[in-house]
Amino acid sequence: MKKIVVDGLKYKYPLSEALALQDISFEIEEGEFIGIIGKNSVGKSTLCQALVGLVPHFYKGAYGGKVLVDGLEVRNHSIADISRKVGMVFQNPFTQVTGSKMTVYEEIAFGLENSGLPREEMRQRIDEVLRLMRIEHVKDHSPFDLSGGQMQRMAIASIMAMKPDILVLDEPTSQLDPAGSEEVFQAIQDFSQQGITVIMAEHKMEKIAQYCNRVLLLHEGRLVDFDTAEKIFSREDLKDYGVTAPVYTRVCRALGVKKQGCDGYPVTLEDAELALRRSFA
Repeated sequence: MKKIVVDGLKYKYPLSEALALQDISFEIEEGEFIGIIGKNSVGKSTLCQALVGLVPHFYKGAYGGKVLVDGLEVRNHSIADISRKVGMVFQNPFTQVTGSKMTVYEEIAFGLENSGLPREEMRQRIDEVLRLMRIEHVKDHSPFDLSGGQMQRMAIASIMAMKPDILVLDEPTSQLDPAGSEEVFQAIQDFSQQGITVIMAEHKMEKIAQYCNRVLLLHEGRLVDFDTAEKIFSREDLKDYGVTAPVYTRVCRALGVKKQGCDGYPVTLEDAELALRRSFA
């Protein structure tokens, strides 16, 4: 089942002469974990915002084409309507903290309280996301006493407690150390395995290669390619788009070792180890 359909999407910010997104088309199936990659300022954040309705409803500007999110055409529905289907996590978790709640538990409950859910269902949802995000042990702490990874997981938990069908994340690990990044990716994978569709813009190529089903490569507002991580990171021209392949891919390319049963090179440590063992056996 197609959860997202983008057809000929074009967008230009107010007062800008250049298109931020240029004739982009793709489809995403239910339950997929999609990575969006590309160098800075190529349209990754704008595309994420288009999937949740901030483009064009909040940022305005010139808009063309069509975006369908779980059957809703974004241009014809309000952000409130779209937010019932899709949740977004921004790059900086501070932008999503209300600042009005004393504990992590209360912060996660904020959106649920506003939606008028019964108290028992609220408790069940909060306990579930605390467990999935692995932050039960800090539920009584102040949101501002958390580490960067914990705060980002709290922001994700606040969105996931609302039970969206689709989760969009705009570089959620950009401010995190390797341990914090791994925590966030593992938590997001847990949600994806429950059938939630995930779209994540990210610069950490090793993580994208490890966790994503498919990868969307953007450059100067255009969709260059949309395929498996092996196909994308094995492109000969990848550096022309400001993207560096995972270190395992670069090593295997230098040695001429491809992934078994695939035209591309390994993209994860496990695949690289298997390919190298087979090659030098």
